[in-house]
Amino acid sequence: MSTVLIDQITLDIIWGRLIATVNEQAAALMRSSFTSIVRDAGDLSACVFDRRGRMVAQAVTGSPGHINSMATGMEHIVKKFPIDTLKLGDVIITNDPWLTVSQLHDITIATPVFYRGRAIALFGNCCHALDIGGRGLSADARSIFEEGLYIPVMKLHDAGRPVDAVYELIAANVRTPEEVIGDIHAQITANEVGARQLIAFLEEFKLDDIEAVADVIIQRTDDAMRDAIRALPNGRHSFATTIDGFDKPIDIKAEVIIDNDAITVDYDGSSPLVDLGINVGFNYTAAYTTYGVKCAIAPELPNNHGAFQAIETRAPDGSILNAKHPYPVAGRHTVGHFLPSTIMGALAKLLPDKVMAPGADSLWNTFITGFDARNGAPFAFTWFSTGGTGALKGQDGLSATSYPSGVAGVPVEIIEALTPIVVRQRALRTDSGGAGESRGGLGQIMEVEIRTDKPYLFSGLYERCVHPAPGLFGGHPGATGALKTSNGEPLRPKLSRMLPPDTVVTLEIPGGGGFGNPRDRSRDAVRDDLADGYVSAAAARESYGYDGDHGKQT
Repeated sequence: MSTVLIDQITLDIIWGRLIATVNEQAAALMRSSFTSIVRDAGDLSACVFDRRGRMVAQAVTGSPGHINSMATGMEHIVKKFPIDTLKLGDVIITNDPWLTVSQLHDITIATPVFYRGRAIALFGNCCHALDIGGRGLSADARSIFEEGLYIPVMKLHDAGRPVDAVYELIAANVRTPEEVIGDIHAQITANEVGARQLIAFLEEFKLDDIEAVADVIIQRTDDAMRDAIRALPNGRHSFATTIDGFDKPIDIKAEVIIDNDAITVDYDGSSPLVDLGINVGFNYTAAYTTYGVKCAIAPELPNNHGAFQAIETRAPDGSILNAKHPYPVAGRHTVGHFLPSTIMGALAKLLPDKVMAPGADSLWNTFITGFDARNGAPFAFTWFSTGGTGALKGQDGLSATSYPSGVAGVPVEIIEALTPIVVRQRALRTDSGGAGESRGGLGQIMEVEIRTDKPYLFSGLYERCVHPAPGLFGGHPGATGALKTSNGEPLRPKLSRMLPPDTVVTLEIPGGGGFGNPRDRSRDAVRDDLADGYVSAAAARESYGYDGDHGKQT
């Protein structure tokens, strides 16, 4: 087998088939999902692992927080259930925040693949459950025990038979049992689709398993990552960013240490743990750290076990980036999503042509539950909103686009079709992108009301309402976000609140930072921004020195 794999053409074909397999796995999950979170937003991951629990390939759809956390999480699963002890038809489930994706809402399903009577691989996927009980998707909780149902690594199916008690326990603890159980079935189906595709692949290439294939793919990725690191000079590079937090700001400090063919990212000096649920489990910290490093120095490499081995993550015990049980972690993305930007900030002087200015970074997650006035039925719904990304050298940031999560905004039509929520306005925010030679991406504005005659619970996990996304190399910061109500009801980001039924809530989502001196932006680009409504005339004059009346730029 190793001789065949030396043939680059054969390896390329095999790699293409593996990617097609996991993409089909992800597509099956999205097509069969019961929720817009998975079906429309794509808040999921889908991967294939070898017998040792090493991630070999991932689907192109998905969130790095899910994918890279599950990549290390599968090693914990095979430690609990060694692959040779598993049986055909076994299905494993967990949402353990410290072993997988650092939040109870994210449920991981793992399924062994059997070929010729032997377990030869595992398929795993993870997606965000619509509900997991507890306080709902908010940062209100003061321990993991308040955040919802905690599922340890355990069998959901045993030799093909559903473990009914587990299903009953999950259904009894969530607000939306039909959707949650439905998505679990979709996750199981997706792994079965992947398994069938993999077996067809093995038969076509006359392979007994994927171990030799995995060895070559992982080793080549590791070699390429180390080559990319070796191309950089040894040294230490630091950056710090400040985000809103709760009662006081949170500092994220990163030192990137380049040492021959390895990189260490050390978060010493970052803020300590807090009492409410925005702490980050270490596996999630490591997931977004490896992703941030890879984006900066080797974005073209495939993402598998080999991409992680040259990168070490350090976060002190007791810091907000290394929360231990039972600290609450439901809103961990409101801190964890800022790690790639912090890493790029540290590498900016070393790699000015490859890094991106900080953006809105953290998704704006909205959770609403109440009663539909049309039929009196209870409802619960979560959707994700996105701000602007930071600008790069020679390229404006993307507007209303999530980074680093990769999760999509849910279309208005979907929100209104599934719930009594009415979106009265959804538009890009003029002047929200930070000025620069390259302009930061714009945030958006959303105005929502609920067709209900009873008070409803509103919870929003929001960031950058106080501290904007900074620019790089003279670029200006993006606009901060804001949260408003039609009747003056106070709303605080990250905490839930009961609102009167007539309350209209307006979300003003932040924009991304600019890159480079705004006075170096071309006159044509500023004129286009004005025509498109991205920049106001006042901002064009103040930030860019552009006099639209006379066609001059000073």
